[in-house]
Amino acid sequence: MQVQPYLMFDGRCEEALAFYAQALGAQTQLLMRFRDSPEPPAGECSASAAVPGDKVMHAELRVGETTLMASDGMAGGHPVFNGISLTLSVASEVEARSRFDALADGGTVVAPMAKTFFSPAFGMVNDRFGVSWMVLTDSAPG
Repeated sequence: MQVQPYLMFDGRCEEALAFYAQALGAQTQLLMRFRDSPEPPAGECSASAAVPGDKVMHAELRVGETTLMASDGMAGGHPVFNGISLTLSVASEVEARSRFDALADGGTVVAPMAKTFFSPAFGMVNDRFGVSWMVLTDSAPG
């Protein structure tokens, strides 16, 4: 069994994929647009013919050893990510600070990067799309 995050960017998915490639070195493994679907959209997307065909129906993004899935969903332009955070665990304090700063570009720092009892480098940030991230390392300071 596996649990994978599926992020709905509400029309900003392609922008998010490019941002995570730059900020995290993520790689898009798969990208399917609504116009490329062999079947008509189902569920919420079938209720709205307003989803442009060039929007992302499904994408898979490789971040380190993890695959995130993503979509434009209904493409309304206002993604909402409440009640969940993604945790980015990295190898060093230097990398933690670098990734934190990259995710914070255009976003909001919730808890500045700092030493804690559980990590030499831990911080919380909401990125420019509203996705909440906790960035940390469990390695020795460096």
